[in-house]
Amino acid sequence: MFAFQRARLRPKVCTTTFRSPKRPADRRFFIQSVCNGFLDLAIALPIPPSFPTYSTAIIAVTLVSRLALLPVSIWGKERTRRLEEIVVPEMEKLKPLVERQVFERMRAARVRGEKEQLRKMHAEEVVKVLTARRKELLEEHRCSPLPSIVIPPLAQLPVFLGFTVVLNRLSAAPTPFDSESFLTLTSLAHVDPTMTLPVVLGFLTMANVESSNWVMNAAEREQQRSMEEREAKRVADGGKPRIHPGKLIKTVLRGLSVVRIVIAALTPGSVALYWVTSAAFGLVQTWAMDWNDARRRRRRLATLQANVGAQLQQSPKPRTGKTPN
Repeated sequence: MFAFQRARLRPKVCTTTFRSPKRPADRRFFIQSVCNGFLDLAIALPIPPSFPTYSTAIIAVTLVSRLALLPVSIWGKERTRRLEEIVVPEMEKLKPLVERQVFERMRAARVRGEKEQLRKMHAEEVVKVLTARRKELLEEHRCSPLPSIVIPPLAQLPVFLGFTVVLNRLSAAPTPFDSESFLTLTSLAHVDPTMTLPVVLGFLTMANVESSNWVMNAAEREQQRSMEEREAKRVADGGKPRIHPGKLIKTVLRGLSVVRIVIAALTPGSVALYWVTSAAFGLVQTWAMDWNDARRRRRRLATLQANVGAQLQQSPKPRTGKTPN
């Protein structure tokens, strides 16, 4: 009887096993597996004997990875195109109409006050209405600017960091990278002694920032200069400075181009080669997209001017005949 009670009171032993969290050794094994896979890929690729095996493999993998992520960049550009060609013109058409409607509502409500106060109230109400309408248009056409700007670089970041870690790991001794040279690199496992690749990387990054200016004609440059002068005059007169995401990103990238030179000078040659190849591909991609945008923008402007000219020709002209006596 007592034995039965002791058996009933005996606590149950939990037999459920819990999976232990992933240990650092497992992560190191995964990275080493990727490194071995890259070495096997470099040997398996049909690379001509006159080409350096691992350098050619680094360039090939870089180009393939950037091409695989190209649809994400095109997706972001397409969203930006809808923003510029649909939302912005629609907002420009709505602005005078909304200003008139707000003015009529204020007059119907018999709003009274000083002139400056009434102007401020009118401007605030117009901004409120236009902001709400802009939000609706962005949701309707799926072209919010923040995802278009942030998602394409974030999509490239895991691949960029991952391949950088793999190449850095492969450059640690003992490594087959130590026996291969390429261009100014005496060894893929060592830094560039001539600083050529780091400097080229900095120039490519800076050129990527300024590539949009290459496709602008004289009229577009003059228009941009006049807009900057008007903005500077508005700020000088006491207006609030506006935040332009494009200019902010360009400023950050200009500083990044200098930082990348310093970092690339301290990294193994394999990593510097990967960064230079990726930056060169990015420059070509950015230039091609900017050129396509500029051509489409000029075509749209020419079509708009032709439509305006046709409307002016079709409008009835005032009669200039003599009036009878």
